Amino acid sequence: MGSNTKTANPRESLKSTWVTDRSQWTLNHRVIHFFNAYPLPPGTRPPVYAKTDPVPYFVEGRSHVWVLLHASMPLLLHQVILSITGARSLPPPAVVALYFFGFNWSVVRQIRAAARLGLEIGYLDGDVHARDGVPDVGVAQVVASLWKMTGSRMIAAVLLSYDGTSPATTLASPRWWARLWLQVGLYSIVLDFWFYVYHRAMHDVPALWHFHRTHHLTKQPNALLSAYADHAQEAIDMVCVPLAAWLTFRLAGMPLGFYEWWVCHQYVTFTEVLGHSGLRAYGTPPSTLTWALRLVGAELSIEDHDLHHRTGWRSSHNYGKQTRLWDRVFGTCHDRVECGEGNVDWTKGVHYSYTLAWR
Repeated sequence: MGSNTKTANPRESLKSTWVTDRSQWTLNHRVIHFFNAYPLPPGTRPPVYAKTDPVPYFVEGRSHVWVLLHASMPLLLHQVILSITGARSLPPPAVVALYFFGFNWSVVRQIRAAARLGLEIGYLDGDVHARDGVPDVGVAQVVASLWKMTGSRMIAAVLLSYDGTSPATTLASPRWWARLWLQVGLYSIVLDFWFYVYHRAMHDVPALWHFHRTHHLTKQPNALLSAYADHAQEAIDMVCVPLAAWLTFRLAGMPLGFYEWWVCHQYVTFTEVLGHSGLRAYGTPPSTLTWALRLVGAELSIEDHDLHHRTGWRSSHNYGKQTRLWDRVFGTCHDRVECGEGNVDWTKGVHYSYTLAWR
């Protein structure tokens, strides 16, 4: 695997040889291997297509099922623990731990599902470049980025929104579900506004580019590189942007409770991983408001963020990571190459497999 990014700094190399050279392996390499979190299964070759070949589309309803299924598991376990122990609520540290592990489980499951699907449908720009692997110099950073992303978001969610109410009590309310439907759609749009502002500033303000360039070393990203970045960018991506979105909802009189925020996190993270997967499909985020965004050409597809990495460096486009709404508003949309409307095969729908297979 190789990228078309050239760098003279060995610490920025994207060379990836560790998969077949176990002499390099440390605990972090073994973590990826144990969880089978390879973005491309070793010893496999995905199909390659010309850019004019039709692309399948992601079945949005199946993506909703995927997100809600994985989001429900920690909620169910939370309620089971309360029922068995007779406790009225779990202490905050236990809630952080429970949802932290549930969060990591869902992300790793998606990485594995994306890898399996990639072997069926191939990857964008595959006729020119293979997908980048996890770089030899970045394995520890990649593994740590997953723990930091899930951990920081769960700590913030518990500190700001957990009030001890049980999942059963909250989810039993039809009004809660109606409000959640709207919050899921609005959250991705609001969060994407704050992300757009910070992301575009990272590209346009010379003094800030230093903090973002590591993430752009990959021109053909994969799902495991979604959070591969410098510490400053990690802090903004993982904590500051979600906090800005949470605060916006609070100031607007629509505060996010812990369980609503948990579900919103699952939708947003699903899109972040999907957007870095490079899968050759017209895949849109399973937001409850994607239909409205599509009416004005502001729905995101996998190719949009892929092109941001592939054809952008300091000067770029497609800054949104959940929608194209703010790119439309501020004139920074880029035309799609393989996933334009006329190149989508609407008779061929694809989706992540629900299999629980470990390997």
